[in-house]
Amino acid sequence: MGSTRNRRISEEIKKVVSALLLRGLKDPRISKFTTVTDVKTTKDLRFTYIFISVYDPKANRAETVEALNRAKGFIRNELGRSIDLRYTPEPIFKEDNSIENALHIQSLLNGVKAPENTEEDETEEYDYEVEQEEE
Repeated sequence: MGSTRNRRISEEIKKVVSALLLRGLKDPRISKFTTVTDVKTTKDLRFTYIFISVYDPKANRAETVEALNRAKGFIRNELGRSIDLRYTPEPIFKEDNSIENALHIQSLLNGVKAPENTEEDETEEYDYEVEQEEE
């Protein structure tokens, strides 16, 4: 992973951007159900990748990401005011699909039916293994 300082800065950026999403940004293209799921900051602190997830099924996710990327000048200015760094990292917003992927995998796992083991099935498997060893 990264250094401790880098992780602390990423967490602080996550807090500031989350607060901006709640109160600071008034763009109608940004869904009200947008959350920051993860923040990765480069080692030289020049760029920060902010992963967002949109929970509103009616919202256009690509439009929300585009609106956030267009507002990155304002967001960078607010980051500079909130976090005392020599150089304020440039925010780059990316869509995070990990929650949707996890839900899809969970639905697939729920659809798999576990086989019912009976005593007869276990003895048939054992007999088959013994026959394989004898050959």
